[in-house]
Amino acid sequence: MKIISTNIGEARTLPFNGKEVTTGIFKFPVEKGIYLGTEDVVQDHVIDRRYHGGVDKACYLYSSDHYEYWSKLYPGLEMPWGMFGENLTVEGLQEANVNIGDVFSMGDVIVQASQPRQPCFKLNFRFHDKDIVRKFVDAGFPGVYVRVLKGGHVSAGAEMKQLERKDSVSIQQVYRWIYASEFDPEVKHAINDPNIAASCRKDLLKRWGDFLD
Repeated sequence: MKIISTNIGEARTLPFNGKEVTTGIFKFPVEKGIYLGTEDVVQDHVIDRRYHGGVDKACYLYSSDHYEYWSKLYPGLEMPWGMFGENLTVEGLQEANVNIGDVFSMGDVIVQASQPRQPCFKLNFRFHDKDIVRKFVDAGFPGVYVRVLKGGHVSAGAEMKQLERKDSVSIQQVYRWIYASEFDPEVKHAINDPNIAASCRKDLLKRWGDFLD
């Protein structure tokens, strides 16, 4: 895997449903690279820390491979790297091949996969489509949130190498369970995984906890 683009966003305030909403989803490439800290990317704008940033979601990765799918779905829309609010656009990243807890290096930086991204309405601002959240869920390409085990500077062109493979469930499978319409008893493996993000475990328990009693 390879880092194609490093992206940072400035806060923007926009109208939405009769109110004003501030968002940091407008991220664009920066040639100098980015610095991954323990709780966020330095100089990036994380607005709502209930859902973004923090130890378990310090950096968001999205695959450049998926852009072709979205370009076909939105042929008239310009799609610069960072379109999905990702800090790192990664060539070859496949959610089905990344397990919860897997550890990767990017130069001197070391990160650990913690959960899939759960989309929110702020994607509307970039796609100008009120149905984008549903389309994002249905596409099955959530991207990967990581915790930063060793911080540092990451530049485009850096290789993303797997250092440790966990015997756990994949990022893609966790994503499916979050939005599934039928209960799968195997979801307990994700809920009990010590490496899954606390917020993701909470969401899975909220969705399926009654079935686990």
